Amino acid sequence: MISVVVPAFDEKDSIADTVNRARQVLTAAGLQPYEIIVVDDGSTDGTGDCARASGATVLTHPHNIGYGRSLKDGIAAASYDTICITDADGSYPLERIPELVEDYRRGFDMVVGARTGKYYRESIIKTPLRWILKQVVQYTANRKIPDVNSGLRVFSRALSMKYFAHLSDTFSFTTSLTLTYMMNGKFVKYREIEYHERVATSKVRLFRDSIRTIQYVLEAATYYNPMKIFVFFSLICLAIAVVSFVGGMLWRLTSAFFLGVGAILLAVLVSAMGLLAVLLKQIMNRE
Repeated sequence: MISVVVPAFDEKDSIADTVNRARQVLTAAGLQPYEIIVVDDGSTDGTGDCARASGATVLTHPHNIGYGRSLKDGIAAASYDTICITDADGSYPLERIPELVEDYRRGFDMVVGARTGKYYRESIIKTPLRWILKQVVQYTANRKIPDVNSGLRVFSRALSMKYFAHLSDTFSFTTSLTLTYMMNGKFVKYREIEYHERVATSKVRLFRDSIRTIQYVLEAATYYNPMKIFVFFSLICLAIAVVSFVGGMLWRLTSAFFLGVGAILLAVLVSAMGLLAVLLKQIMNRE
């Protein structure tokens, strides 16, 4: 009935508890039959052995390859179409899984646990970065998104696998999955959950993974709705043109007028490229 997929990299101290909690929750909720798949992503601390001893099915990567790739491999190996993904560090309330499954059965294509609480806010550095990412994703998807990269969610194995080629192999997997579902008109619901303190330290490298996430957001927008991105850059060019014209009039700078004219021409060119990208996408969709 349900497959719980848990990517894990050096999570020896928490993986057994995660597996046991998941089993207790699924059994108590009557979500049977079920399986718990732990994808050991090149751990060196015995994470895989601990998961196996706890009764989980364990897939092993010979070296660390990424959060997203681990989820893809776990989903592909799952026996059931209903997939629940969660992290191995004890940060997600697994007791809320039955609620997510209930919403999923009501017809939603994906149900996501939207994180709340002091441990989600975590640091003054991550908070503004999350806000920026959230605004970019919301602009691209054209809808409000409470949590763009939550790691606790329920969805269909068959449907998600159709989009694997466009989903990230790294920590951006959940962000790219969210964007892909929304830009393909799928029904996504969010439920607020209390995010807990993780057992181990975070594996996310803030700057590197933030850049990769932005990259995948731009790639997804260009693939699914290219005009959205080109319009955004056209508006930036027009804003530069307005500022240049105003500055030219105030300070009588001829160069500012030339800059403004150039910015307008660039805006027209970018818009034309956007229309061409839309045409190419339509041609590709027909094939």
